[in-house]
Amino acid sequence: MKICGRNAFTLIELLVVMAIILILAGLVLAAAGNIRQKGARSRAEGEIAALGAALENFKNDNGDYPYNTNITSNSLLVAALMPSGGSKVYHEFRRKSLDSGNNYLDPWGYVYCYQYPGNSNRNGTSFFDLWSSAGQSANSNTWIKNW
Repeated sequence: MKICGRNAFTLIELLVVMAIILILAGLVLAAAGNIRQKGARSRAEGEIAALGAALENFKNDNGDYPYNTNITSNSLLVAALMPSGGSKVYHEFRRKSLDSGNNYLDPWGYVYCYQYPGNSNRNGTSFFDLWSSAGQSANSNTWIKNW
């Protein structure tokens, strides 16, 4: 279209270009969310592996894992693996990852679940259960677990 002797874009052409840009932005944002979710999952897997190694070191030194049957709180685990007062530190918890109750939080902001023993008899041979709900507490198939 010519306006006063100059070429210009029509309204339809501008709307088409804006629609293409919006579609591309939507695709980029969806991919970024997926990448963030994969990064959080990878971080949680690494933290569970590190906690598992720290628990094994704790057991080697103390003869048993820290006793905890309250799966909604892991503050006893934090106190056992990072004691104050000069005792051996088995795992260094980042203060930003601890809530006000001294519970260790996963990347989604939920408490890592820790339970020992996994069954009712506590004889030192049972292994511990350590998991994250991965932000989806209802679907246990997506949980990140040490078993």
